[in-house]
Amino acid sequence: MDEARVRVWRPPFALDLGLTLWPHRRGSGDPAFRTDRDGTVWRASFTPDGPGTLRLRWRGDAVEAGAYGPGADWLLEGVPDLLGAGDVPEEFEPLHPVVREAARRHPGLRIGRTGRVFEALVPAVLEQKVLGAEAWRAWAYLLRRFGRPAPGAPVLRVPPPPEVWIRIPSWEWHRSGAEAVRARTIIGAARVAGRLEDVFAGGSGGSSPQEVKDVFAGGSGGSSPQEQEAGMADARLRSLPGIGVWTAAEVRQRAAGDADAVSVGDYHLPGIVGWALTGRKVDDAGMLELLAPYAGHRHRVTRLLALTGGGPPRRGPRLPVRDYRAF
Repeated sequence: MDEARVRVWRPPFALDLGLTLWPHRRGSGDPAFRTDRDGTVWRASFTPDGPGTLRLRWRGDAVEAGAYGPGADWLLEGVPDLLGAGDVPEEFEPLHPVVREAARRHPGLRIGRTGRVFEALVPAVLEQKVLGAEAWRAWAYLLRRFGRPAPGAPVLRVPPPPEVWIRIPSWEWHRSGAEAVRARTIIGAARVAGRLEDVFAGGSGGSSPQEVKDVFAGGSGGSSPQEQEAGMADARLRSLPGIGVWTAAEVRQRAAGDADAVSVGDYHLPGIVGWALTGRKVDDAGMLELLAPYAGHRHRVTRLLALTGGGPPRRGPRLPVRDYRAF
């Protein structure tokens, strides 16, 4: 194993390492993510400096981060953001008793950010309008086929950079179980991946003042810098063919640490929110109405409610896992 570069960071807040990093895991067989029995979390990523692997574990009251590969320094620099240092749950007021209890039981939940837009976008597109098991099967196949062994942890695979996704032939998409529509969406996004990453560049290559003004024309000029960044990210993402409000929200949650990005259009989420807060199922409009008092933290609330394990009772059999490879 390559020698790791190490950083020790003491979070100045309660932190549940596994819970905070869980959204970046794409199924139990994710080739880019692993959790050891002792709670150590491994994550492979293709950074602006190249492939890298990050290992995170507790050492007393500190998080010990070890990183490998050309992207090691970039990954170590981003550890606080990844673990929610930029999150502001202190500004969140849990009004409903169910939300309040969930927040009390999970004080270490933080909304972190990876800063890697395209890397969050690919699995989100694969999850569009299919069961999670179908999407995770495709993600695992494509990473094992086109990813590279992760530095310092060759059992893991580093997600390919955009130029590799562009070159994946049609028959390999088919073998993965991803039909042509999702493949085209990913390839289209890969061709403009640099522009997508610029939204979070924090400077060079980022959004111009005029672009921000154009996006927020019509009364949003008083938005905070965080809201402007989120709005620009959403506009950039949704300007691409095949990227709608659900996919854009899923990307913003992970890449930008957007605690307010609601996954509108999710099959299960309205039922979870409605059942927890009113005892009945609601649609997307009803969900947004219930979440309105939590503006700025609506994604946080949906995560907390999902952790309660509640939801409307199932009626009828589960949907079968489809296999497009046989079509």
